[in-house]
Parts: sequence; structure tokens; C-alpha cells
Amino acid sequence: MNKVFTRFATGIASFSGSPTAFVVALGTVLVWGISGPLFGFSEVWQLVINTGTTIVTFLMIFLVQNSQNRDSAAMEAKLDELLRAVEEARSDFIGIEHLTEEEIEDIRARLERDSGPESGKPSPHHAMARLLSRR
Repeated sequence: MNKVFTRFATGIASFSGSPTAFVVALGTVLVWGISGPLFGFSEVWQLVINTGTTIVTFLMIFLVQNSQNRDSAAMEAKLDELLRAVEEARSDFIGIEHLTEEEIEDIRARLERDSGPESGKPSPHHAMARLLSRR
């Protein structure tokens, strides 16, 4: 069941971000809009698009979130492997995604402080400015 759902969610998430999906959605809205005069712009006519879009949106939230969760977990595993494989890297960063937002923010602030001008190292902002000046 889990593999079937994963394949289904991946396929739907990929399709929903494609130009084809946009054209299908746009076509649906255009057909609905053009059909308005045929149905006298009735409440039922309005209810069709409202109900349809509500159902699709509700279901897509879960499918896209599932896909995003898997992508994030895969990215974290890859980064953990890089931290483990690179000798100079600090392996204590492995698994920090399980910390609270405040703890992660504290780590980020300390890293920025450690690489700032007072650390004796060139500022990362200096490197970014140099990179942007190449345009």
C-alpha cells in the first residue's frame, strides 16, 4: 500500500506541476466559463466549479505534502552522508533537523558568527559580493 501511494503521489505531484496540467486546468475553467450562459449562470453552475476546485485542492494538499516530505528526507539523508564522508565536516550536524526551530536558529547564528570578520576568516558576504559583481 505504501509503495503504491508513493508512486501515485509522486506521479500526481509531477503531473500537477507540468504545463499539461496547467493547460487542462485552464481549459476546464474556460469551458466552465463559456458554459455559463447555457446554464443561466445558475447556482448549480457556480456550485460545480466551487465543489470541484475545493475537492481537488483538498486532496492535492496531502499529495504534494507527501512528495515534499519524501524529497526533504532524501535531501537530509544525502547531506548527512556528505557530512559523514567529508573529513573536515562536523558530523555533529547530522540529524539537526530533529531539533526545535529555536535550536536550529541558534546553530545558524553561531555558524554565521564563527565565519564572520572577527573570526579572522573572510566574510561569506564578501564572497557573495564578489560573485555578484561578475555580472
